[in-house]
Amino acid sequence: MTDLDESPGWGVAAQSQVTLEQLLSVVGSGALELDTAPGGLAVPVVGVTVLDVLDPEIRPRELLLAVGVDAASAHAVDLLRRAGDAGATGVVFGPGRPERADAALRAVAEESGTAVLSRTAWCTWAQLVGVLRAGLSSAGAPPLPAHRGLSPGDLNGLADAVAALVGGAVTIEDTESRVLAYSSTEENVDELRRLTILGRRVPPWRVAAMREAGFFRALWSTDDVLYRRAQGENPERLVGAVRAGGEVLGSIWVAAVGGRPLAPGASEALRAATRTAAAHLLHVRTRGADGRLAEDAARALLEGRGSPDVLAERASLPAREPCAVLAVDAGPGAPDDDPSRLDALLSLHCAAFGHRTVVVPAGGRILVLVSALDHDPRRADDQVTRLGESLARQLRAATGAPVRVGLGDVAPGLARAAESRRSAELALRALTRAAGAHTVARAEDVADAVGIMQVVDALRDVVLPEGTSVARLAAFDAEHSGSCLVETLRAYLDRFGDVAGASRALGVHPNSLRYRLRRITQVSGLDLDSPDARLLAELQLRLRDRGDGTAPGTPTGR
Repeated sequence: MTDLDESPGWGVAAQSQVTLEQLLSVVGSGALELDTAPGGLAVPVVGVTVLDVLDPEIRPRELLLAVGVDAASAHAVDLLRRAGDAGATGVVFGPGRPERADAALRAVAEESGTAVLSRTAWCTWAQLVGVLRAGLSSAGAPPLPAHRGLSPGDLNGLADAVAALVGGAVTIEDTESRVLAYSSTEENVDELRRLTILGRRVPPWRVAAMREAGFFRALWSTDDVLYRRAQGENPERLVGAVRAGGEVLGSIWVAAVGGRPLAPGASEALRAATRTAAAHLLHVRTRGADGRLAEDAARALLEGRGSPDVLAERASLPAREPCAVLAVDAGPGAPDDDPSRLDALLSLHCAAFGHRTVVVPAGGRILVLVSALDHDPRRADDQVTRLGESLARQLRAATGAPVRVGLGDVAPGLARAAESRRSAELALRALTRAAGAHTVARAEDVADAVGIMQVVDALRDVVLPEGTSVARLAAFDAEHSGSCLVETLRAYLDRFGDVAGASRALGVHPNSLRYRLRRITQVSGLDLDSPDARLLAELQLRLRDRGDGTAPGTPTGR
């Protein structure tokens, strides 16, 4: 590293292919929205072109910005068809087009395999060009090993990851020296860092001094990392500019803490961090609060306490078009430390099918509200089925975990979306309880499982007489360590009295199972030849499976 005096002591320290999915995950929903992607999301994007009416050249694998083209016109349809012939990845139209335009464009998109996208109302064409070019640059940056699992826009997580690599305290700032995030390493921090974090920006007097010394001019003009030696109570510091596509997005600052020097590879680690941070800064810049407002409105509606008109306005959904809810369980093996990544994956793949959606995390599962379905009930059901099966495949491939999807009934409009949610969650509960080969289903597809769940739910508060057969078996198992008579009875009844099948499930010899069945009769007095006794035993065994582990009718206290 060489020194560059900044009054005092700053100095200079010693593209891969991008897919449409990567670009959209970086840019976020604040600038660009995907309407349909019949060619999938893995298609490459190599550049951005603004339509020139005097020289309407369309290049392959690029996004074409259809500036000045009315999406409801025949010109738009013709442009999309020509884009498909030229091999363009997609065409971006302006915001606010009518429903009839969506239908016409999607039909041509299906024929040509070309994606259709929309510019959001709060992002101008000029801003979109810069955002997309910066997004292409940052989406191809190699990931830092310490933050491969970070979701887009997780700046606090990024700051912690960089701090672990460089052995110091980290702040991430925008171009106006406002603090966007900082690491949780707060051991013996210096006074300047303390003031910066408390005020959420670098103190004005310090900014003025750096500007007068020409520091920012030097920082924004170099691709390298700047270094300042420790001086008195001020520890050594590193800073690097974050840029993408020629646009400066912010900076990452590193300060030594606790009197310890920075890690030997701190400069190289920060240099790599500035490249990968671009995607996160760009995502934060374009995301805005609209997504959170739409999610809150959808959650309220699905819980039966919200307004369909509020959700329609916040999420740009048609209030009176057919809709449905999908309840998704990514399974216990899915990464639970990064739920936003699953949300983003769900949103993107629903958009690829041409559906308008709102994704709502809900207590360990995810609800997907799908709107603007076909008006024909049978075709709408088919759309929901295809989407559910596709999501199950995509999530299973992305997470490596078992995925189950409950399909809700199609509702005529947002006002009845809560009913669709209830049917979707019933189907998901049945799928999860059965743990069989089916991973995607409606409630009617698993009607028997749903029916028994409803029967058991209705019997929750029934107080059974003391000393039933199953109660006596459970008491015997509790008193005799190693006894498993309840488990044996459950396996036997679940297999309709098939001794061979039950013994295989329990991993015991059939003769051992026959011995246990005799012990069950002796201990409990259960008459396995009585249909009524078998039915009561089955119901009690299911009631014992309730989540709180108590038997029916058992007082639970305060």
